Amino acid sequence: MTPAEHAARRIETVLAASDYQGLLDLLTPGFVDHSAPPGTPPGPEGYVQLMRFLTETLGITYRLDDVVSAGDQVALRATAHGVHNADAFGFPATGRPFAMSTMHWYRAEGDRLAEHWGVVDQLGMLAQVGALPTGGS
Repeated sequence: MTPAEHAARRIETVLAASDYQGLLDLLTPGFVDHSAPPGTPPGPEGYVQLMRFLTETLGITYRLDDVVSAGDQVALRATAHGVHNADAFGFPATGRPFAMSTMHWYRAEGDRLAEHWGVVDQLGMLAQVGALPTGGS
């Protein structure tokens, strides 16, 4: 297992334990989340803030489905399970559960993650929680 893969796999563990200091320990001081929503502070602290919101407010847990790594890069396919418990994603809270497909690409420097790119199926999630209008006549 490459250092990049080891660090990326540890994210699931530290989030499940609400170990945000452990999350910081996995990131370089110059960590960049290229997929952060507008308004997220830059750097490791912004990533921790975002992960804290996702896990504490939306109750998101991740199940790793696939991991591919080579050198200093690792790609993860995961399913995020949570509950739409907050006015998030532009819609009022519905309280409904969801399972959302996600893809994450990390680049590491040594044994720490330096960059993240992510793609999530927000449209599918919003349909599951009833936040999208349904078609009809």
